[in-house]
Amino acid sequence: MATPYDPLAAAGASAQQVYRELLAALTPFGPFREEINKTSIHLARGSAFAGLHPRNGYLLLTVKAEKPIRSARIVKTEQVSKNRWHLDVKLADAKDIDSELLRWLRQAYELCA
Repeated sequence: MATPYDPLAAAGASAQQVYRELLAALTPFGPFREEINKTSIHLARGSAFAGLHPRNGYLLLTVKAEKPIRSARIVKTEQVSKNRWHLDVKLADAKDIDSELLRWLRQAYELCA
């Protein structure tokens, strides 16, 4: 029998709160599912539009995009195919979930219809 796992367990209470706040902020977008893995959580519509990777004291959020976005908030940009990019953003506090981040996530959500 497989044992259930919680990738957020070691991330700390603040990162867990940020995750709950993020899910609440994404609810108006429409239906999506959480795909829980041992070390990460993917948020998916048709395919994954975001990935959350717990770190000590924060969440590393990977957002799917059709082009790179220039912002000081993006700690890593990776081109994964001709028209797809992964953008990494650190979420340490609920205030990091702002209109700019939600705009990027809305675009990612629409890409994954």
